[in-house]
Amino acid sequence: MSSTSNKMGLMGLTTIVTVNMMGSGIILLPSSLAVTGGIALLAWVVTALGALAIAYAFAKCGMYCTDDGGMSAYAEKAHGKSSFFIASYTYYVCLVISAVAIAVSCVGYLEYFIPWLKETPIHTFFGVIAILIITMFANARGARITGRISTVTVWGIIIPVLGLSLIGWFWFDPKIFSEAWNPHGVSVGSAVYSGMALTLWAFLGIESAGANSGTVENPKRNVPLACMLATVFSAATYIASTTVIQGIIPNDILAKSDSPFGLVFAQMFNPFVGEIITAMAILACVGSLLGWQFTNAQVSKVAADMRLFPKIFSDVNKHDAPFKGMMIMLALELSLAVMTISPTLLKQFNVLVNLAVFINMVPYILSLTALGIIMKQANVSQKEYNTGILVGSVAVIYSIYGAYSTGEEAVFYGAVITLFGYFFYGFIASRDAVPNKT
Repeated sequence: MSSTSNKMGLMGLTTIVTVNMMGSGIILLPSSLAVTGGIALLAWVVTALGALAIAYAFAKCGMYCTDDGGMSAYAEKAHGKSSFFIASYTYYVCLVISAVAIAVSCVGYLEYFIPWLKETPIHTFFGVIAILIITMFANARGARITGRISTVTVWGIIIPVLGLSLIGWFWFDPKIFSEAWNPHGVSVGSAVYSGMALTLWAFLGIESAGANSGTVENPKRNVPLACMLATVFSAATYIASTTVIQGIIPNDILAKSDSPFGLVFAQMFNPFVGEIITAMAILACVGSLLGWQFTNAQVSKVAADMRLFPKIFSDVNKHDAPFKGMMIMLALELSLAVMTISPTLLKQFNVLVNLAVFINMVPYILSLTALGIIMKQANVSQKEYNTGILVGSVAVIYSIYGAYSTGEEAVFYGAVITLFGYFFYGFIASRDAVPNKT
């Protein structure tokens, strides 16, 4: 038996990366983008190009830096130990925010079956915290249960989005689409700016693309190629599905919908099909939330094992799950849910997405700027180094623009949260300091 017989091929890795990336990120985006109009779809083009550059750069980082910690380990190569902490801390905060945003998405679809949830913002809030509590306690059973649930439920959104991309064109009405194109008369630049953070949200998770390099045949070729193929496929599916939906549902109705994919399938077929798609989307949200919460518990556990987070985050229960850390994370999620209560569910979702995207750009920029030193230490050829630096530079500049596009409020609060990270690191650095000998 050859040594590569149990290793993954290009198609297997491409499928895994695609599934990881698509998740529930797109579930409320058609409604959010419809607020600006169809012209906001142009943001997908810019985001897809930026996401390709990020995917390529992270694939290269993952191939040549195999230290534990992922993005945090890459960041440390260029910026030192403090950046390992800041990258871990900001990624942790981003995933806390993302968990609340996914819970908000789930409530949006759940409202179809439980109308009480949308009667007042407080009712919506109760739905959000109920979902967060249920999924967090489900995670307490350990990785095996979470993994099994997530790998099945993620198809609950991938299948409807793919299906709409392929068959939705039979119901597409160019007149509805043209009327929705630019209802508010905004410029192309403003439209791209307004949609940038929302579309970038759909690609978050791309940083995990290079994590499987050790289990892949010919990783030097297949890991970057799988990342690029998965990103192109996801981008094409995102663009097609959001374009189709703009040509089926009138823009003023779509902009107010809390369950756009359920709505469009009900319009295409009948209310019963819409109900099935809505139920699938709810399952996808729950599975995605389980996965992200467990991932975040592991991020904090790794940091605690390295003495960068408080020790309590590394304590595990009999199922090997960091339960105490999960309870701290749940408390943070519930606090954030309280602070972001909004008049409408879509407004709450957009506030959370903007903040999550800004904060996630901090570890992106810290880790992507380390690509040069990682490649130098790996002694790559000059041609590979030059290509990596060029693409990596595009990825960093795009990430900076992505952070800018989240808006003043997200930049302000995101910067304050990041600065608190340096405040916390000061205590960690002083704890390990050794007195100078006189």
